[in-house]
Amino acid sequence: MPIKEVRMPKFPECWESCGNCGQGEVVVLEILVSSGDRITFDDTILILETGKVALDIPSPWAGTVEEVRVAEGDVVGEGDLLVTLIA
Repeated sequence: MPIKEVRMPKFPECWESCGNCGQGEVVVLEILVSSGDRITFDDTILILETGKVALDIPSPWAGTVEEVRVAEGDVVGEGDLLVTLIA
């Protein structure tokens, strides 16, 4: 079974032009999955927080969570590995 990596998505382009909602660091606010959990496409796996907004991060695949690679309170950047799945 292939391992899939869920990575931090690219920040919206509006963050660069306006920057209003994307001010400050992007922090893992809440992790909603654990190793061994079965998830489906588009299930929210974690919630991130910037200085002004909370962002739900959905899974791009269905599968079983192999490992959560971040912890609540971690600062994450574009492309960082968040979760690995067995698809």
